[in-house]
Amino acid sequence: MTKKTEKTREHILTVGRQLISELGFNALGLGLLLKEAEVPKGSFYYYFASKEDFGCKLLEQYIAYYHERLDALWSNEKRSGREKLMDYWDQWVVNQCPVNAQNTCLIVKLGAEVSDMSEDMRIILADGAASIVNRLAEQIKGGIKDGSLSANIQPDLTASMLYQMWLGASLMAKLQHSASPLVQARTNSETLLPAA
Repeated sequence: MTKKTEKTREHILTVGRQLISELGFNALGLGLLLKEAEVPKGSFYYYFASKEDFGCKLLEQYIAYYHERLDALWSNEKRSGREKLMDYWDQWVVNQCPVNAQNTCLIVKLGAEVSDMSEDMRIILADGAASIVNRLAEQIKGGIKDGSLSANIQPDLTASMLYQMWLGASLMAKLQHSASPLVQARTNSETLLPAA
């Protein structure tokens, strides 16, 4: 792929991510995507084998971007392990707030929508979620090691429980058109991650 082709492909993915955050995967027509990306009609299949291939590439890009955001968030050496985790939950509240659709987590947005229609997309989402849980567990271990979290916490179990709780809170926030479930999840996270 030439540099120009790769740049156009990345642009389509970026525009697609914004549109999917608002509309969902199934509701996004290729005509709208190409129009918003300012790419000529009929050229979609030059960049992607199918809409499902586009979805897979978009999810792979999104998960890589998510990990870059975690790297940036957790790189501050002045913050304890516990503070870094609380910073993460604070960002989740902001990004998953019902009025902030463009920043919504695609794992939350697309998990139920595409899991039954595309095995490839389901696997990418499942692996992405598992990789986030693993990073949360590592961050909890770091908090235990630096003394900011209780040594009684079971990192792997707690990371999984927290992530599942936040996914559920995000769904409830969407159903209720309220940030209250996210605020409650933030309070529960404080309890599940006691200071040393």
